[in-house]
Amino acid sequence: MKDSFLGKRIKGGGYALKGAWLLLRHEPSIQVQFAISIVVTVAGFYFDITNTEWMFQCIAVGMVMSAEGLNTAIEAIADFVHPDFHHKIGHIKDVAAGAVCIAAFIAIIIGCIIYIPYFSAL
Repeated sequence: MKDSFLGKRIKGGGYALKGAWLLLRHEPSIQVQFAISIVVTVAGFYFDITNTEWMFQCIAVGMVMSAEGLNTAIEAIADFVHPDFHHKIGHIKDVAAGAVCIAAFIAIIIGCIIYIPYFSAL
């Protein structure tokens, strides 16, 4: 089964889980985002948000954390390829960080759309 289609998928899933665990253990930005995701999840249960709101919230959290993971990978590759400062490497890293910033900004907007009405009703 080790070399079968299913065996390779299971092995690949194991690598993906290992990568997610490494991100959570070693990347402060992911740790902060994970903590925020726990807070908004608790808020979602507290305010009993709708299924649609849950979908948007999960997509927003996943979008930010995925972008951050990709940013981390891009930065690690860039540092490996060219460990010394280089303007092009700096540009690449800035663009990757900018993608995370955009994802986070959109997630904040989604959070405001979901939660401002609930806080206003208190």
